[in-house]
Amino acid sequence: MEENVQTQLPTTRAVGIRYGLILSAISIAFFLIVVLSGLDMNGPLKWVSYAISLVVVFLAHKNFKDTGDGFMSYGQGIGIAFWMSLFSSVISSVFTYFYIKFIDSGFIDKIKEMQMEEMEKKGMSDAQMEQAMKFAAMFTTPEAILIFGIVFGIIGLIIGAIVISIFTQKKNPEPAI
Repeated sequence: MEENVQTQLPTTRAVGIRYGLILSAISIAFFLIVVLSGLDMNGPLKWVSYAISLVVVFLAHKNFKDTGDGFMSYGQGIGIAFWMSLFSSVISSVFTYFYIKFIDSGFIDKIKEMQMEEMEKKGMSDAQMEQAMKFAAMFTTPEAILIFGIVFGIIGLIIGAIVISIFTQKKNPEPAI
């Protein structure tokens, strides 16, 4: 008797969600380490967080190929990154919102202080700094940080995946039936 067993190939959504959850956990841990140690997130650490995200995209693409048929189209690579970015951006941004709103209400004041220091280093006048801070106040509320975190998290990760997918794609030489 012949058993007809079909292996279920992974979907871009399933892999993207799994790695999106992994990325959000890493992002939250990285955020807490940076904030609780008092480090400046705008310096080189910003690039470290970008690199971590791109490495996780690479690992998701690798997992998709390894657990599937060994192939991944360019579009599938972007699809994985879309689901990753959606889940990781929403979860990380919601965590950040709750952290800023309910745990560390002085977080935004710290951001404003760092912005003032940067403007002083650039030699801006008091009037210029006051005007810039009025403008920045619109974008430094917990709600604005939540929205911008989601939107720019999705856009940023997809842009990174557009480049990564060029290198990680592996086209199936046999056309689909």
